[in-house]
Amino acid sequence: MTDPIASTALRATRLGRRFRSGWALRDCDFALPAGRITALVGPNGAGKSTLFHLATGLLRPTEGEMSVFGADPVTAGARDRTALLAQDKPLYPRFTVDETLRFGRELNQDWDQATAERIVRAGDIPLDARVGTLSPGQCTRVSLALAFGKRPELLLLDEPLADLDPLVRIEAMGLVMAEVAERGITVVLSSHVLSELENVCDHVLLLKHGGVRLQGDAQRLCDDHVLLTGRAESGREDGLPAGLGGATVVESTVTGRQVTALLRTAGRPADASADAPADSPVDVFADDRWVTEIPSLEDLLLAYLRSAPADAAPSGDTEAAA
Repeated sequence: MTDPIASTALRATRLGRRFRSGWALRDCDFALPAGRITALVGPNGAGKSTLFHLATGLLRPTEGEMSVFGADPVTAGARDRTALLAQDKPLYPRFTVDETLRFGRELNQDWDQATAERIVRAGDIPLDARVGTLSPGQCTRVSLALAFGKRPELLLLDEPLADLDPLVRIEAMGLVMAEVAERGITVVLSSHVLSELENVCDHVLLLKHGGVRLQGDAQRLCDDHVLLTGRAESGREDGLPAGLGGATVVESTVTGRQVTALLRTAGRPADASADAPADSPVDVFADDRWVTEIPSLEDLLLAYLRSAPADAAPSGDTEAAA
């Protein structure tokens, strides 16, 4: 039987953090699996950066608990296994690149100098160049060299590519994915560019209003939802037909005579046959007037981000929580 502690990289139990202005996170329960790449998604102010700071021990919970591979984030063991790369990339501009790497080596016992230098040299960055003279893309590469030089088992990326142009973003993301694949690192990646998460992330944690609104395996979540498109039903405000059975409407949009909706179907396939159980949304799925398809991850996340809190109720993943 799999040890749930060993198979979970980051776990929260009724986690909450309050500031003077109010709760940034509250009643958060989630378990992010080890060895996976998790997309951390949410609008500004949803609590993503607060979660990262709690995971690294920079902040302490107001209530509840958080653990990193089963340990308190403030312990030396948890800190040694975790690396955080934030959007502001706090580097010393007067340091040379070589001095920056030496600084990382002095702060971390299990330092990989060869990997750090390889990442820097691959970007044609001179080791004697001062950090303050580097471009944003070069600073990102140096920051990644520091992160991977630490040999982390859990890498937290808090919008690290937000200030880069598209080509440099692709290069930097390719660097991250190559290193992650080689080392089997667990990654939690926060990004507002949902399209770039589609091909790199296999797990999802969506925060909204300080709480967990969606979590689980990315493909499983997509398979558990359906995008429904068709002519809006007259006399109904949402434009949807009455025969939705047990499906839950996450979001519905009416444009002219057409309605588009995301439905949570709890695993019912979009091509289900007409002889499905009576309590399933058979009317919609068997009616050729309605087009049904499995949503992309971007479609799924956008719908939950736009939906009202009551409609976007938290959804668990039994695999991650097991």
